[in-house]
Amino acid sequence: MKSKTLFLFSIFSIFSICVKAQSPDNNPFTSRMYFAWGYNKDSYSKSTIHISQPVLGNNYELKNIAGNDKIGWDKLFNNPLTIPQYNYRFGFFLKNHPSWGFEFSFDHVKYQLTPGQMANVVGTVNHQAVDTSMMIKDDYFFWKLNNGANFFCFNVMKRYYITGNTNGKLKLFNLFKAGAGPTVPHVQNKLMGNDNKPHFQLGGWNMALEAAYRLEISNYFYIEISNKIDYARYFGLRVYNGTARQSFFTYEVIGTLGIMLPYKKSI
Repeated sequence: MKSKTLFLFSIFSIFSICVKAQSPDNNPFTSRMYFAWGYNKDSYSKSTIHISQPVLGNNYELKNIAGNDKIGWDKLFNNPLTIPQYNYRFGFFLKNHPSWGFEFSFDHVKYQLTPGQMANVVGTVNHQAVDTSMMIKDDYFFWKLNNGANFFCFNVMKRYYITGNTNGKLKLFNLFKAGAGPTVPHVQNKLMGNDNKPHFQLGGWNMALEAAYRLEISNYFYIEISNKIDYARYFGLRVYNGTARQSFFTYEVIGTLGIMLPYKKSI
């Protein structure tokens, strides 16, 4: 995570060097509405998964278990655009208070229990108390939200002008966002040899904080790089003859390209 942070700061420094440290002659808040598409790289906190299968006599937890992502954009030209971990955003800034805005965001992040690790299984299995270890592997025991852990968020935004060139064609901003919304994960798992039927479902909620650098180009395009911390809480996830719940933190590094519509006239 330290190397990612240093990489981001180096990119931000390049942006600052490329844009002259002068204010534009007119109001810098000229962009109003926007749409963006991008991709993400993620890290996850360790978590506990609770499994309840009353018919089978199972009620146990996988404790302090690690997960990883699956980026996909390293093979972007060999796959459809929606196969990798992607993001899209739609937002607008208020006309009378242009430093404030609202945004709808969707993050298609992929989560899976890291294969090959030993999971600590504690609870009841087949009506018997257990406290044992089990290997995560595809042929017997795995857990994936791999077609998306899928965070939807409705965000409140605040933007700050940093710098720009004299004609206003290049402008650099800070954006800070806070929001919450539902999760719609794609749930796929095999628990002790029993597969579920892979499916999408409304499966919980998430809340997030995000900080971004946005470089606006000619009032119509922008490049944005952001750091995001998301907390997601899942419950009622369907498994074979039962349900599961889980919660974890996600750290996202997101890069997006956006199209903007400016205000109709200067404010």
